[in-house]
Amino acid sequence: MAHITDFPLELIEHILYTLDPLDVSRIAQSSRLFRELIYGTRSCQRFWRDLYLAQPLDDPRKTVTYLGYPRSRTETSSNNRMTTTTAGILTADCPADTSDVNLHSMVETSDIDWQGELQRIIRARTVVRNPRICREGEWGEVLRTLLDVTTTLPPVPFQESDCTSMNVVWILRLLRDGALFDIDEEVHGKDSQDEDEGRYGVERDTASHLRLTRLTPEEAQLLARLHTWVGLTRRDVTHPQKRITSRAFVYDLRNYRDTNSFGPFMLDGSMRVDWRHMQALAHVYGMIWMEMEREDMGDYDDFEVDRGAQQWGSTFTLSFCQSVIPPGMNLDRERDWAGVEGLWYLGYCFLDHREFLIYNYSSPPPLDTSIFEGDDVPETHSSVIVYFRVIDVEPDPIHPTRPKINFAGELDGNFSLVGSVQLTPDEQVWWHFKSGNDQPVWSCEGISLGGVGSQAGILGVWSTVFHDIEDPVGPMWLRRQKFIVD
Repeated sequence: MAHITDFPLELIEHILYTLDPLDVSRIAQSSRLFRELIYGTRSCQRFWRDLYLAQPLDDPRKTVTYLGYPRSRTETSSNNRMTTTTAGILTADCPADTSDVNLHSMVETSDIDWQGELQRIIRARTVVRNPRICREGEWGEVLRTLLDVTTTLPPVPFQESDCTSMNVVWILRLLRDGALFDIDEEVHGKDSQDEDEGRYGVERDTASHLRLTRLTPEEAQLLARLHTWVGLTRRDVTHPQKRITSRAFVYDLRNYRDTNSFGPFMLDGSMRVDWRHMQALAHVYGMIWMEMEREDMGDYDDFEVDRGAQQWGSTFTLSFCQSVIPPGMNLDRERDWAGVEGLWYLGYCFLDHREFLIYNYSSPPPLDTSIFEGDDVPETHSSVIVYFRVIDVEPDPIHPTRPKINFAGELDGNFSLVGSVQLTPDEQVWWHFKSGNDQPVWSCEGISLGGVGSQAGILGVWSTVFHDIEDPVGPMWLRRQKFIVD
């Protein structure tokens, strides 16, 4: 009787490539033949490379980091863990025995630790689907892995290009229900509890225990950054308390100080991005954007979310986060590496000033968030179209290929805006500009969403240049216009 081990080796490998990596790992435990095939010294990285490429994920050799660096480049950011060195990494199951391996083949396989990276991704997927199995202290690694997949994407050539990333589809299908983003909450309503029981198939007491997970400050920042990149989830849209919390944070003047340049940065003066602040800004602005686009949508409870959709809700979604790098452009030599020059849409939100003052000055801490309850909050949106022109660049010794860009903005034929683009200490793209007629009156601090030049734009905070105690503050969003219109 024929046995599967009698099949040609190439056919066996082809069958394994059609399986989920978890099933492949189980098969490796069934016999010496399969273990040697899957974890053997000579075929290890080649097999795992082909298994990785068989997954619904982008080929990492064709991706770039959010700063536009090639994924396998050695000089890239230390904050992006999927940038590998050319030396490569060989795991314990793959000893460095290369005596009979062609040099070109070795370079190709050693540039990327195919086995290690695929195992990290599958482990992260498994934990997201069943948080009960998460080991103590593992959330940081899971979140960093998901961020690696989220922020390292193939570039698109033009602003008008459609999303072409399999990483984007994979992440959205895994996370867009929003359950992961509640792992750090201590208080949940009954509806949320029932959802978790249905999602994980666990008893109520167990589900409640799962949701009391406490993240470290670093892990909370990773989670908020992932949430900001992924965009609005169903829970963000359908749970009113979430929106109340985001509004209360965004319009609380205690979150804006000299130490964070009155922007979405840490209050410790480090000028590192506060991603919990960014996520609140994205939630507030994204909900207003949805309401403007979907005035006739009706009750949110009747809104069906297509988890496989490329676009949903607002433009704050991973589908718009791929870097835009035209053919032949080398960002390392490009003066305008951030894609500043061009026509931009500048939108901003603000709270009725009377309500703003009542919220910030009529109640002692903790502030009373009751003004944000219901649908009658007097929150307004306005926008202008501005043309940005690069004036000059200044060298950045820490980031020689990403210099500081100084620009001016033209509004109604007059240059009424000046600003700059540079990298923060934690290597995020920071946009700063001031505007006014005869003299600067308004100030904006923003951080790029997505990769360089992406359609996701720049999200941040607007306020006055004076920062007086009763001055307004609110969310701001910049989006590059695809077409110049009269």
